Amino acid sequence: MTRTARLGLYALRGLALALSLIAGLGAFVLFLQFGEADGLDTLDILRALLILISTLWLAWGAVQALIGLTSFARPPAYDPSAPIRGRSIVLVPVYNEDPLATFSRVAAMDASLAATGDPTQVHFAILSDTRNETIARREVQMFAHLVRDRDGMGRFFYRRREQNVGKKAGNIEDFITRSGSAYDYAVILDADSLMEGETILQMIRRMEAEPRLGLLQTLPKVIRARSRFGRAMQFSASFFSPVFARGLAMMQGETGPFWGHNAIVRVRAFAESCGLPALKGKPPFGGHVMSHDYVEAALLARAGWIVRLDDDLGGSFEEGPENIVDHAKRDRRWCQGNLQHSRIIGAPGLRAWSRFVFAQGIMAYIAPLFWLGFILASIAAPLMAPPPDYFPEPYWPFPYFPPSEASKAVGLAIGIFGLLLLPKILIAARAAWTGRAQGFGGSGRAFASTLGELGFSSLTAPVLLMYATRSVFQVLLGRDGGWPTNNRGDGTLSLRDSLAASYWIVAIGLLGLIATYAFARGLFLWLLPVGGPMIFAPVLLWWSSRPSTGQLMGVPTEYSPAPVMQLHDTIFERWTAALDQIEAPSPAVPEKIHA
Repeated sequence: MTRTARLGLYALRGLALALSLIAGLGAFVLFLQFGEADGLDTLDILRALLILISTLWLAWGAVQALIGLTSFARPPAYDPSAPIRGRSIVLVPVYNEDPLATFSRVAAMDASLAATGDPTQVHFAILSDTRNETIARREVQMFAHLVRDRDGMGRFFYRRREQNVGKKAGNIEDFITRSGSAYDYAVILDADSLMEGETILQMIRRMEAEPRLGLLQTLPKVIRARSRFGRAMQFSASFFSPVFARGLAMMQGETGPFWGHNAIVRVRAFAESCGLPALKGKPPFGGHVMSHDYVEAALLARAGWIVRLDDDLGGSFEEGPENIVDHAKRDRRWCQGNLQHSRIIGAPGLRAWSRFVFAQGIMAYIAPLFWLGFILASIAAPLMAPPPDYFPEPYWPFPYFPPSEASKAVGLAIGIFGLLLLPKILIAARAAWTGRAQGFGGSGRAFASTLGELGFSSLTAPVLLMYATRSVFQVLLGRDGGWPTNNRGDGTLSLRDSLAASYWIVAIGLLGLIATYAFARGLFLWLLPVGGPMIFAPVLLWWSSRPSTGQLMGVPTEYSPAPVMQLHDTIFERWTAALDQIEAPSPAVPEKIHA
């Protein structure tokens, strides 16, 4: 990076921080002015500080969106048709996944590579950490079928570890240690990842065009969502996330992110820089590093390698959870991993931005505590406030009524909601202006989908806040959440399952609204949008897990499926029909990786 580019990057980061601080301090001052009407006390100052921190965090996200709105994704300088010199492999870690779905995705990506006509040969390795013996036997069968179907002898490899030490990070490390020297580049996927062959080739070419590039991250789009919750997340990932990712890429520079999948690494850089020793002590703060991807990105940057997010690359896909419960389970693991970074943030030699990224990740999970603290302090404020003194001057015959500062409270509320809503409204407006909205059903439907997503996220936010808050307390109390298997499939929840997963949220919502009505009646209507969804959490979980039948929140891959998705559908259907004919693998089929 040139000196001019570096100065520009620092200026952009400084501007983003300054704007966020201005918003936070503005909310802080407004709240102090509101509290001053009846005399400031300690609780008013505490609430003002909580508003300062919470608003600063919201503003940081809004500023990131504004940066993304004022810039456009552009490919780096490289030759998209240059011959590829290095050897590449696609790594697919699996852990108790459906073998038919996983191996058919591998077949689809291989077919997509073949469809490009490029002579480059890319290998695939399925790295199994599966503990279920029935699924493991099925993996061996499906691997044999994959090799036969794609004529993949010598290009496809499968191995199953006897001990899944280190979970996914240990799985990748085991491959790098044993077989990494055979390859120059490794595309790292998840079991539900899907990637166009042309995208894989362009990632490799970009690596070869920049010898200092250690890791290149793509922006995966969520696909194949069926439930109301899943389609809302899918729309958000396709419509809003590219703009936020553009802002992130602008601020990250050469110290970019790694999200653990749908990325390519330079094997030598990864092997030299990304060894992850177990942290001292027991989980949740000790043991193996759970959110290893952020740490690996920081270690690559520390060693002088470029870590870059190329948000202009398309053709990168993944699937997501279909209901709030599965989302909360996955988020519980991420929460533990991010809070564990408090043990790593002070590691020697890390770049300042890497430490800042760790701090952001921690803040993402403790931010709900500040909002919860503000709500609790607001309910308690009337109990601790001194009674009003309408005769502050002795012997003065007329009462003194302090001026109303309600306008300050209204202005503060408008500002906070603006930070949440305005970026998405602006994204919809720019999509209509640039024509991007056509892929989402046209400008009118894209705008209606934006409003629908805002309404849906407003309903689910209090429930998600409670799950996130519980996760933080569980980690702080020393409870290890482990690494649960991801639930694939339709994800439909019964009312009984929904109640079992959220009865405690109902109880907290009821108690909160009762306490508000009893002790701070003036806040009751303000807190009803928070407490109401909590009381109806079981119905919300059940309803949002049902299949979506409406036309809103459509995404481009629904109107026109990507070629690799069509290949996967075809292969999946053909393999499903042939399941009864699948034979056990012959001795000639390799069951171990040979490099």
